[in-house]
Amino acid sequence: MQDKIHKYLTGHIRVMEQVAGSLDTAIAAAVAQTVTTLRRGNKVLVMGNGGSAADAQHLAAELVGRFLLERKALPAVALTTDSSILTAVGNDYGFDQVFSRQVEALAAPGDLVIGISTSGHAAHVHRALPAAADQRCNTLALLGRDGGTIAGLVDLALVIPSQHTPFIQEAHATIIHLLCDLVEQEMFG
Repeated sequence: MQDKIHKYLTGHIRVMEQVAGSLDTAIAAAVAQTVTTLRRGNKVLVMGNGGSAADAQHLAAELVGRFLLERKALPAVALTTDSSILTAVGNDYGFDQVFSRQVEALAAPGDLVIGISTSGHAAHVHRALPAAADQRCNTLALLGRDGGTIAGLVDLALVIPSQHTPFIQEAHATIIHLLCDLVEQEMFG
């Protein structure tokens, strides 16, 4: 048991060291884009599937509520939370359109649309990003593995260099916390 625990934790550490060594500039760019979006009075729309849906909701909650600083609420919407929209669009148009229809309805020019996908291939996230570009939004993605098909669709892709989904999700959670912390510091610190 202890060997398995040690192997898992050292694997996590290796991935986080790779993230620190290769994504620091991209994370800084993501923070800058988020701050620019919010300072202009625009909003953040975020989406993902499964565990990435939970990450999308987590990011939106930290922006609307607070992360560490007491401050005014920031406009963010997780496109994963309205079960009526998700099921109606999924039934009427297909599951691959559950996010693109919401982007079409809710996104305004200058908004930031963030997709989260551990594989980089989530069809409904993939389809929503061109819809965001059509709305003249900026786009960002938190991805894993090699970035998949989504990496080429966004203005900025933060790709976790791992094949192991749990390590990718753990790195995404860390980046979300770092993003929220630095956005608060830049805007209110």
